[in-house]
Amino acid sequence: QVQLIESGGGLVQAGGSLRLSCAASGRGVSGFAMGWFRQAPGRDREFVSEVSWSGQNTLYADSVKGRFTISRDNEKHTVFLQMNSLNPEHTAVYYCAADTIGWPLSTIAADYDYWGQGTQVTVSS
Repeated sequence: QVQLIESGGGLVQAGGSLRLSCAASGRGVSGFAMGWFRQAPGRDREFVSEVSWSGQNTLYADSVKGRFTISRDNEKHTVFLQMNSLNPEHTAVYYCAADTIGWPLSTIAADYDYWGQGTQVTVSS
């Protein structure tokens, strides 16, 4: 059984930063690509970023390029999302997800097999 537990969300002022973490447990997690999605109130869940199992390849939504950075530590089975220069439009529940196929990297939620419970990020103006 694969479990994903997000942490690091919270309330931050516009212009601030947050670092989200996703702790993964279960068989084979180090071999999975890992991604982040977000869902704002009244909106569909949308892709944010994905990192390959090795950490060598990444994919970002255009809206976060240059602002967010995804990384992973396979020894600790943890994936990170560093979010800088936040603004109120980034307010959402952020979800960690595992892609067991892992290649090519995917922006499609249906390609991900396991999901965390989400962590709330609120950016005040």
